[in-house]
Amino acid sequence: MTFAFDAARLDRRRKAAIIVRFLLSDGLRPPIASLPEDTQVELTREIGKLSVVDRNTLDAVISEFADELEGVGLAAPPGEDAALEAMSSHISPTAMARLRAEAALRAGADPWGAVASLGSTELAGLFSRESVEVAAVTLSKLPVAKAAEVLSKLPGEQARRITYAVSRTSKIAPDAVQRIGRALAEEYCAASAPAFPQPAGERLGAILNSSQPTTRDEVLGGLDVQDSVFAAEVRKAIFTFSHLSKRLKAADVPKIMRLVDTRMAALALASAAKGKEDEVAAAEFILSSLPQRLADTLREEMQGLERIKPAEAEAAQAAVVNVVRERAALGEIELETEEDGDGGA
Repeated sequence: MTFAFDAARLDRRRKAAIIVRFLLSDGLRPPIASLPEDTQVELTREIGKLSVVDRNTLDAVISEFADELEGVGLAAPPGEDAALEAMSSHISPTAMARLRAEAALRAGADPWGAVASLGSTELAGLFSRESVEVAAVTLSKLPVAKAAEVLSKLPGEQARRITYAVSRTSKIAPDAVQRIGRALAEEYCAASAPAFPQPAGERLGAILNSSQPTTRDEVLGGLDVQDSVFAAEVRKAIFTFSHLSKRLKAADVPKIMRLVDTRMAALALASAAKGKEDEVAAAEFILSSLPQRLADTLREEMQGLERIKPAEAEAAQAAVVNVVRERAALGEIELETEEDGDGGA
């Protein structure tokens, strides 16, 4: 028996159920799982009430649905999470942190998205400060790749205790998991993003990289007296010509020097060869790492130089260093730390 419906009197729930049932019967897979859970439940209940729909009603509902689709000028995934994802690369980190924190703390919102958006280093710190049980719940709520990355940053014993505690999370009630997530979001996600994306030591080190040597030495000397720990951070961020023999790999020297003007390279090497011990070492390292023909060309150019002004020497050495830093930033070369070796490995 076929039951006739008056399409004009059907509510939107019933019409949605008819459309979804029609799509399913036609072998299509509408993205029902992306809907809120309550909507999925109500939709399934409505489909269960349909029984049989006559052809005229089906045609009328489909026609109305098609008309509505044609009238849509713009469609975007609903919800604040989708909006944040779409805007993530277009708004400032401060604005993004504020929006994520607000979303995480809003009643009824899922706070775990905000927790999962924290960096792996931040999450490792969270694991170290919270109980093993809370860390186990958090680990279980993270995407698999992020969870693995966080575990790799933890000491072995701590990682073992947390992973074992995961076995005790299966009986935790969903509302308890939500309370844990909300507490973590309030504690770790509500703070606004820092005003500067780089640590203070890196920022000052970058500035001193471009400063005159006398200024750099005076500033570092003063920092050593006032705050030796901060001074050490700044020194790690400083990268000058004298650091080349310790941080640049010998295999990368030819590609770097081919990008530097020959006269500028000769000026840099000639001035360094007459400078301090670490500058002399840098010049010798570069020349010894070059192909014989290119090294001979530079040596001839160096011999033709007369008296080199200090400003010319600084500019030439800075030109070499800038090329090194640019190639490293592009990922074409990898700089070593001073502890790694002498740069020739």
